[in-house]
Amino acid sequence: MSLKNKVSKSVLLGVLSTSFLVGSSLFAEEKKTSVKVPEFKPGEFVIKFKDNNFSVKNLAILESKMSGKIIKKIPNSPIVVLKRTGVTAMSESVTNVINQLRANPDIEIVEPNYIYRLNKTPDDPKYKELWGLHNVGQESTKGKKGVEGVDIGAEQAWDLQTGSENIVVGVIDTGVDYNLEDLKANMWKNENEANGIKGVDDDDNGFVDDIYGYDFANKDGDPLDDHGHGSHVSGTIGASGNDGKGLVGVAWNVKIMALKFLTKEGSGSLDDAVEAVKYATKMGAHLTSNSWGGGGVSEILKQAIEEASAKNIAFIAAAGNDSLNLDQEPSYPASYKVANVIAVSAIDNKGLLASFSSFGKKSVHVAAPGVDIVSTTPTGYNSWSGTSMATPHVSGIAALLLSSEPLLTPSDIKDRLISTSKPLSSLKGRVASNGLVNAYNALANITAPPDLDDPVNWSNQFAVEISSPHPYGKLYTGTWEVEAPAEATEMALHFSTFSTEARYDKITFYNREGIKISEMSGEVGEGWSELFPGNYVKIVFTSDNSVQKNGFDIDKAAWRIK
Repeated sequence: MSLKNKVSKSVLLGVLSTSFLVGSSLFAEEKKTSVKVPEFKPGEFVIKFKDNNFSVKNLAILESKMSGKIIKKIPNSPIVVLKRTGVTAMSESVTNVINQLRANPDIEIVEPNYIYRLNKTPDDPKYKELWGLHNVGQESTKGKKGVEGVDIGAEQAWDLQTGSENIVVGVIDTGVDYNLEDLKANMWKNENEANGIKGVDDDDNGFVDDIYGYDFANKDGDPLDDHGHGSHVSGTIGASGNDGKGLVGVAWNVKIMALKFLTKEGSGSLDDAVEAVKYATKMGAHLTSNSWGGGGVSEILKQAIEEASAKNIAFIAAAGNDSLNLDQEPSYPASYKVANVIAVSAIDNKGLLASFSSFGKKSVHVAAPGVDIVSTTPTGYNSWSGTSMATPHVSGIAALLLSSEPLLTPSDIKDRLISTSKPLSSLKGRVASNGLVNAYNALANITAPPDLDDPVNWSNQFAVEISSPHPYGKLYTGTWEVEAPAEATEMALHFSTFSTEARYDKITFYNREGIKISEMSGEVGEGWSELFPGNYVKIVFTSDNSVQKNGFDIDKAAWRIK
């Protein structure tokens, strides 16, 4: 192995394009090789008793001890199916239940009630474009080929739950185009106003003609989207599924409450945001999706979110598109320390943290698909990118969870999403979950297996000493090369620190042929690079003539034969 050193002298959180790099890390997540988690019916276990201990008495004792019910006995055998009941049972770790049952001396075998099936695939014609729901390695609308399995596990989840019309999601945004064929069947309706007298506050809630929600920006009862952002978000959350039209949302059957406080220019004010949150609380939303940010710390807005929390309303918020580490530089409303706030980062279709996405090991809870996301807008189906697009994926999963377990609190939902996320090496240390939200794992309450593509688990590692000046200077250029043994087919670099001016000061990686592989920029901190093909990588660091930050240190490399 060799080392060569050659040194020479917001308001909306969705964007229309990601052809630029605006900070944060580009940590790789290549094709997954980890074992797929088997699917099973939540709360159900198949149990085989020891022949001599199979009795009605023992079954009754088992039901009492495990707070469950024997729902099936397989004839002429000591095999039964136990179904755990109640919210506590559904929320308990599957591993814990199995361990409890295996400790019973009368039991020989315990297994989850596995599901064998054909995937429930909706017939919506644009479903194949939604890589965030089902990634088979298809190209995104921007021509970027994805990595199979980097998705939220929607198809597996839909065999368990497709959503309930009893669950209401408040979309606090630019409004919703309630006339779109993908959305109109799933719009929440204030029936008192829908069946009332025009111009009259029929339900005496202080708002006139608020049939689908309310427009706080223009102070009227019509929250029709005049921008597109809110409709795009809504399509990902809850576009009607399996109706042979358009596309599908994470939750096929859910009600969307339109809460418009952002204008057609995409901006809004604190007072209108507070009113929107309070309206959702008053009118019975179960959660709100918040793809917006900016402004300073507001105690008034925080208190409105706390009021929602007291009513068990989850507040799911975009982390932001500023490539910030929110542990160091908070961004609101995602950074409010309130029990119901769930902050969301964005990844691309390869499992990489999006170049624009803010992050934070302590401050951001989960990550979700947010690059080249196709969804509904008043002008048709459009592909947008941003943490705005990641947030509704999480909101949709939360709606599925509440459809199955309506008594879950926002804290329960947050904990479930974190504990059941699919590990990705690119997200390790970047979000609390260290991974990508997974709808099936969340519904079944199972922990995903470890990420075998995480270089930390590779046995082949060697020391490297590469550093920029601390701090680096203006118009600095540094070039280095790292080479692993010839037999290596993949390699990665470990940064003990990485701090550069987002977008403007960056590392560019090249292969042996001089072809650009990727870039890194922003406040990355400690962590591994993406996975580079082959046994060689060239590193070129450049800075502009403005801000100088601390720079970076590379202390080791890892390689493997794949």
